[in-house]
This record gives sequence, structure tokens and C-alpha cells, in this order.
Amino acid sequence: MTSTASPTSLSLTSGQIWTRTRGLLLALALLLAAGIVIAALNSGDQHGRLDPRSADPYGSRAAAELLKANGVSVKVVTTLDEAMIATGPDTTLLVTNPDLLTPHQQGLLHDVTALSGGRVVHLGAGPPSVGVLAPGVRTDTSTPVSARAPRCSLPAADRAGTVDIGGDRYITDSPDADGCYMSDGVPTLLRIPATATDPDPGTDPDTHTGDTVLLGSPDLLYNERLDKQGNASLALQLLGSRPHLVWYLPSLSDASASDDSGDNSGNDNSGSFFDLIPSGWLWGAFQLLLAAVLAAVWRARRLGPLVVERLPVAIRASESAEGRARLYRKANARDHAASALRSGTRERLAPLLGVSPAEAHTPEALVPAVAAQLADTVPDLRTLLFGPAPADDAALIRLADRLDALEREVRTS
Repeated sequence: MTSTASPTSLSLTSGQIWTRTRGLLLALALLLAAGIVIAALNSGDQHGRLDPRSADPYGSRAAAELLKANGVSVKVVTTLDEAMIATGPDTTLLVTNPDLLTPHQQGLLHDVTALSGGRVVHLGAGPPSVGVLAPGVRTDTSTPVSARAPRCSLPAADRAGTVDIGGDRYITDSPDADGCYMSDGVPTLLRIPATATDPDPGTDPDTHTGDTVLLGSPDLLYNERLDKQGNASLALQLLGSRPHLVWYLPSLSDASASDDSGDNSGNDNSGSFFDLIPSGWLWGAFQLLLAAVLAAVWRARRLGPLVVERLPVAIRASESAEGRARLYRKANARDHAASALRSGTRERLAPLLGVSPAEAHTPEALVPAVAAQLADTVPDLRTLLFGPAPADDAALIRLADRLDALEREVRTS
């Protein structure tokens, strides 16, 4: 038998495809345009958090310009090798994110800076790094950033007065250390003379004039906070005590990070994966999740009672059948389509064969009547009238053709 079904009931026209996809294409175009605009706006002076070249609120360009105006040279480095080469007695090394360094990098940095005679300032050094970069120091629970008075004898802090500081708090047993800006009696700024962290007890302590400064939070260096409290004064004194400042921005792309020989101490000093993700990415992921939820609500099926309504105009049977076929095709509901075709055929065959309507859908009553009428000229009557759902669209079309042919044979026999 040849198929007589029209392909228009199963195929989408180009106009229908455009209607269904134009909303998605428009959204993608808007997203692409927004990305280009944002990238163009951010391609100027914005470099990143605590970057001395960045003029955004969380950059540190203002602090760098203040230091330059006071005769301090500022050099930005992004690799550990550059930072170690630049250290010296007339240099201050600022490490903006020490927790980003691997244990191997931390050990190399401490070994070099401990004997350099210069100053090292670590911003927000936490448990993953403080034990290596400042031996003998341990962290306490962090505290919120707020305006705090120095309450210590460190000249730089005493002259700066109140500053915005908080974050990690540091504890040490060294009697030579200076702790300032207390939170519940624990300092958020700790200065340790180089001799206190000297790994070689046999080295002459008189050859060391450097020190290590731990700042619990970097907020006082942000552009948006530098003009608050005594932030500018403390930044200038801590970072401008030497004629040269090396501003080290650790990076995951640093080649020395891949040379990590492991932490033989048995302690896991690496931060969690989420500690390495910038807060902006987490906020962006939350926005995408919210957009997905809103889209799901928008496109979800509206639940409610069915409303029976008389059509204002008469619809031709062919149009109604074609519309229902397209709905079945869209939902990939071959089982429902086959069930509807078989049910209609059985209901039309029953009165022709003298079978009651109540038994039209009973195989034991309908199949023998059809077989007797056609003298077994049609094989597999039971499968044809009561069989399983077709496996694909082609099988569904063949089923419709066979049911149509069966009904014609019964009527003409």
C-alpha cells in the first residue's frame, strides 16, 4: 500500500520555524550586544581588585599615585620570579593575595624576603599562607571591617590614627612583634621584625633591618576608601618607608605555580575552589539561575480547569485533523495518535459488523467479527486494531493507511 497522508501535517514550514526561534535569536543578540558594550566600557583603566593601575572603586590607583607623589617608585609584577628579583633593603614588597600562592611559592618567597633586609606587606594572609610566610604566627576568626583606633606603640599606626581595617586577626608569641587595631584584644595589623622570622638561628641578627607586616584586610588601599579616616596616612607610611615599592599581583598563570613540589608537612594549606572564584562570578551565576527560574515560570504549563466553549465558526474536519496531527507531532505523542486512529476505526467498524458499541473496544468481540467478514484476507487483525504504539513516524503513517484500507474493505464486502 502507498501512503496517502499529506506531509503538511507532520512538517514545519519555514515561517513556523522562524516564529518559534526568533525570540531565542533576539535574546542571544541582545546578550551579545550587552557583552560587547560591557567589555568596551571595562577595557579602559579598570584592571582588577587592588591593581595600582585600576581606577574603579576596588582598584588601588589612588594609593599608587599618592606614593609616586611622595617620591616612591611603584613597580607592578605578576610573577614570583619578578617579585623575588626586585626585593632588597631599599624595597617594600606588597603581596596583594598571598593565599593564592602555592605552598612551594610561599616557601620560596619567605626564604628570599627573610634575608633581603626590606619590608614585606601581606594583605589578608589567611590560614593557607600565614604559617609559611610568617612562621610563629597563627590566625584567629575574622572580624568585619570597621573604623578602629591603633592602640599600640607602632609609630606609623600612631600617626595615622583611626583606619578602616578588619578581616583576619593574628596571634603570635614573639615579644618583638607590634600588634595594632585590636578586635576583642586580637590585632588585625601585626608587624614582625625580620629576626623574629629568621629561619636560620646561626645568622647574625644585626644584618637584618627588614620586617614583615600582616594586614587583616586590604580595604584601606581601595580607591573608594583611601580618603576615609587615616587610611591614606597608614598606606603611605607602610608602603612608602623605602624608596621603591614592588606591587605583586599573584596570578594562577604564573609558571612557578606548576613547580609545586608538595607540602611535606602533611598540612593542607590550599584554599577551597570557591575561594578562588571572584565574587562577581558568583553574583553572575546567581543572576543566570534567577533568569532560568523566571523563564521556566514563564514557559510553564498553565494549570486549571478546562473551559468548554462553542466555536464562533464551523471548522472543517480536515483542518481539525491537521491541527491535532501537528499537536501530536510537536509533543512526539505517537502513542496517543495511534490510539486515536484505532479507536475511531473500531467505533466505525462495530455497527457495520453488528457488534454493540459497548464491545467495540473488546478484542474478543470485534476481531472475530472482522475476520469473518473479510474471510481472513487481512493478516494480524488483532495487532492492527489493538497493537502497540508505532516506533516512528513512518510506522504511524503505515498504520493509518492500513486502518483506512481495512475500513474500506469492510464497507465494500
